[in-house]
Amino acid sequence: MKKALIICAAGMSSSMMAAKTTEYFKNKGEEIAVDAVSATEGDKMIKTSDFDLFLISPQTTMFLDKFKKLGSEVGKPVVSIPFQAYVPIPTGIQKLSEVIEENI
Repeated sequence: MKKALIICAAGMSSSMMAAKTTEYFKNKGEEIAVDAVSATEGDKMIKTSDFDLFLISPQTTMFLDKFKKLGSEVGKPVVSIPFQAYVPIPTGIQKLSEVIEENI
């Protein structure tokens, strides 16, 4: 199973996006799980976790360069989530799943 992690400001909206996107993948028969953490845990998670992809929420783009550098050090992709893919409605979930599938 592939795993993606959303890094967000506080982890609240990202937790909802992660759950809905994981459910979307499950309903499609794809083995991709999505989880979420706050930006304060981002460094540690990129350095030590077994996630295949790290997604930076629109609220935390100020950390994107720092997280991308860490990702390149450990050989893991770090990408920014576009605003239109960070909306907890079906079209937003579909767009987020496309971002994940393109980068995982």
